[in-house]
Amino acid sequence: MKRVCFLLKVKQDRLEEYRERHAHVWPDMLAALRDTGWHNYSLFLREDGLLVGYLETEDFEKAQEGMARTEVNARWQAEMAPFFEDLDGRPDEGMRPLTEVFHLD
Repeated sequence: MKRVCFLLKVKQDRLEEYRERHAHVWPDMLAALRDTGWHNYSLFLREDGLLVGYLETEDFEKAQEGMARTEVNARWQAEMAPFFEDLDGRPDEGMRPLTEVFHLD
């Protein structure tokens, strides 16, 4: 499994609503993530809006492409886009993996 980490920035005035939305992710969105190869997926949110995402997958590009083909992802991304700063397009298109420099297994 490949480990993937990315950063995004949630708008300060939308933090509480962002947390609430992720406390109730749609079941069909969760199923789509699992079905397209997203595993051990976590989001961490700092009080200043820094969002750290982490997931494990066999092939990140393939996992992203799989989600891009789902109708539920298009709806979710459209609803989530207004929550983010400095984002051109959809949040899933703004995910730029960080380079892993160390891992302790």
